[in-house]
Amino acid sequence: MSDPNRPERTAPGRRPLLKGIAGFLGASVLAGVLVAVSVTPAIAVTGSMANNGIALFENLPSYLKIDDLPQKSNMYATGADGAPVLLASFYQDNREMVEWDQISQFAKDAAVAGEDVRFYEHGGVDVTGTVRALVATATGADVQGGSSITQQYVKNVLVNNGVSEATTDEEKQAAYEEATEVSVDRKLKEMRYAIALEKEYSKDQILQGYLNIAHFGGITYGIQAAAEYYYGIDNSQLSIAQAASIIAITQSPNTLRLDRPDSETNGAANGYALNKERRDYIIDSMLAQGMIDQAQHDEAINTVIEPHITPSTNGCQTAGTDGSSGFYCDYVTKIIENEMDDPETPDVNEGTDLLTRGGLDIYTTLDLDVQAETVSAINDNVPQHSDAFDVGSASVSVEAGTGRVLAMAQNKKYSQDPSVTSADPTYTAVNYSTDYAYGGSTGFQPGSTYKVFTLAEWLNEGHSLYENFDGSVRPITVSSCEGTGGTWTGGNDDSTTANNALNATKYSVNSSFLSMASEMDLCDIKTTAQSFGMHRADGNDLTMYPADVLGTQEIAPLTMAAAYAGIANDGVVCTPVAIDRIVKSDGSELEAPKTTCDAAVEPDVAHAMQYAMESTFDGGTAAASDPGTGIAHIGKTGTTDNAVSTWMDGASSKVSTVVWVGNVQGTASMRQQWFDSGAASTARHRIWPRIMSVIDGKYGGDEFTDPDQTMLQGRQVAVPDVTGLTIDAATKALTDAGFTLQDGGAVDSDQPAGQIVSYDPSGQATAGATITVRTSNGSAAASVPDVVGSTVREARRTLEAAGFTVQVSGDAESDWVVTAQSPSGGSGASAGSTVALQASEPDDAPATTEPTPAPGDGGDRTGG
Repeated sequence: MSDPNRPERTAPGRRPLLKGIAGFLGASVLAGVLVAVSVTPAIAVTGSMANNGIALFENLPSYLKIDDLPQKSNMYATGADGAPVLLASFYQDNREMVEWDQISQFAKDAAVAGEDVRFYEHGGVDVTGTVRALVATATGADVQGGSSITQQYVKNVLVNNGVSEATTDEEKQAAYEEATEVSVDRKLKEMRYAIALEKEYSKDQILQGYLNIAHFGGITYGIQAAAEYYYGIDNSQLSIAQAASIIAITQSPNTLRLDRPDSETNGAANGYALNKERRDYIIDSMLAQGMIDQAQHDEAINTVIEPHITPSTNGCQTAGTDGSSGFYCDYVTKIIENEMDDPETPDVNEGTDLLTRGGLDIYTTLDLDVQAETVSAINDNVPQHSDAFDVGSASVSVEAGTGRVLAMAQNKKYSQDPSVTSADPTYTAVNYSTDYAYGGSTGFQPGSTYKVFTLAEWLNEGHSLYENFDGSVRPITVSSCEGTGGTWTGGNDDSTTANNALNATKYSVNSSFLSMASEMDLCDIKTTAQSFGMHRADGNDLTMYPADVLGTQEIAPLTMAAAYAGIANDGVVCTPVAIDRIVKSDGSELEAPKTTCDAAVEPDVAHAMQYAMESTFDGGTAAASDPGTGIAHIGKTGTTDNAVSTWMDGASSKVSTVVWVGNVQGTASMRQQWFDSGAASTARHRIWPRIMSVIDGKYGGDEFTDPDQTMLQGRQVAVPDVTGLTIDAATKALTDAGFTLQDGGAVDSDQPAGQIVSYDPSGQATAGATITVRTSNGSAAASVPDVVGSTVREARRTLEAAGFTVQVSGDAESDWVVTAQSPSGGSGASAGSTVALQASEPDDAPATTEPTPAPGDGGDRTGG
């Protein structure tokens, strides 16, 4: 199929004799029409053929809709000085529209001199040239041009309109063929449009339109793109010779172009002979028309054609320094293609058309300072290829509160060319940072960086950071409303234990997080994870099994970066955006996809999460990533089973950064691999602080807000007094109050064995906390004095002094003699317990009874 965007003005060809005769008759009619409407419109034209021709001509449509021309779109990043820096260009047609006063006068003159010397005199149709061309065409001679600049502009507009409105390659080809068909009918319509166009627009506007739409070979359209492509300069800088050589191309774009130096007929070896012949004709005409003087003419004629071909980069392969921002660029194109398509027209790619035809200036969120350090840190620490395993690394930085993606890089070079990616493993078309639908992979397991969502739900449900639980390794059963629950029987990465959420986060203890999950429902943990934007990179549904608490779902690094920015932003998560503004070619703005910010958790919960995640830098698992800038950071590390993937995710209050190093495919352990920079397992800790140092220096950062006391200790409620109760009785009392009893074992006590002698905490404790109780083992009971043989009075004094109460049986008097006691002398008994005495009257007892003593003098008492 020929290219519909490459029209030729002339081409050799013959027409059948009968068709040629009919065409000649048509040409005769046309001649009469031209004389009538173009030369002497006020004079009546006689003759039936002329009258019929005029009627036919007048019945043709005269209004020509001029659709927007396809233009090159440019993508920009932000440089160190805050100014836009060109990142990449995209086009179907390499065209850049220019205003009338921006067009080289030499180019304007060359176009008129070479294409239509009577342009400023006729009414849209050059009758002499057109009739000559029509007669030649109709009689089967070589097809002639003969078209005025206005007619050529009309033809190009018709081609553009037809192709731009087509939705398939077949429709585009058909539209091109219809607009360029060699026929009298098409010529007649073209002239009708040209005459009407001249009534609506000035000559200068028409010439400007022509110079912007004209084809200059290949995919180069318009005088500006042609000057940049063929000579590497702005069109306003064209010399007479250069302008003429470029305008010469329009006569036969695929023959006279200057980018085929090996061409036998129009190559460098013969001085681009065909182009030079046409160029010199134009220069001669410029002299004849008084546009240049003899000296200018002679200098131009003697100028050697020396093109300086400067291709405009099309696409992301050279975005940034040596393509270092190609993956970020690719992500932006996917946003435009995916999010700016109309879902009501699935067969039309509006997003792609906007990018390649819309003439947009796309101002991205890419910060070249942060990007440069990201690229450098990865390249310094992770190889682009390893013979040992399929090595991969990626890093993404996202601004908290806006979702703006500031940097995105990986340890590969970008290319969409299969021949390149299949031959050189240092190239790839896959963006490791993004979802599959946005040019990415199917994601990577985030490991322990995913635990923060269980922490979030733990706090959501009223638990606190210091609340105690059993964090030991054991079979732990977790429930799920979706039936995905089960029993976890895994282990920890080391022997570290943690019995509260703060230490569980600081040291990343698996069994502790499963213990936390066992007190919740997996459905609720999944819902909270989704509120932070969690979704699978491959587009499948997010699941939540017990192991998923530890991060076994495949997630894109960009998704994790946005979530951590949300944690840093007091729980408000903003969806990632990579485009700040889109400016159309007319200066108006096109609405870019916007971020959506929603609260994933309440601020109090986020503050507690931040508090726990700050601790990871204080002797915790993220300590090796501390950049030492004095800026507060939150963070969480992640290592998947067998260290297939390693992560360092974290943020200041301003920007989050995620670093992943691992297997693109395969299961090689990072703990068994070494790079030139050091152990593969710790490469993340060499990359993350370098990036964050630049971010901290540029964006700063605030201290994170201290959490409310209830988030640390929980809601405080009264703890029932269980002293003296049995374990069973204490369990009921504490359970009724919302606590959990934990038996702390027996201790030495003077209380009866089995009775609770202490509990902790007492007074008030966090709602739902575990109360540890300790019971008496009876080993520290007081020894009961032996008072047998003493008088009742003496026995009472002795026993009460030892802390016992006394009960005397019968009506024994105080001077009677104790004959028995219980407990017996020398045995152990609880302090304050009762010793029972039996006494009898002595043989020599006096006849009278002692008076009752006053209180406190050791006199007779009963009870206790």
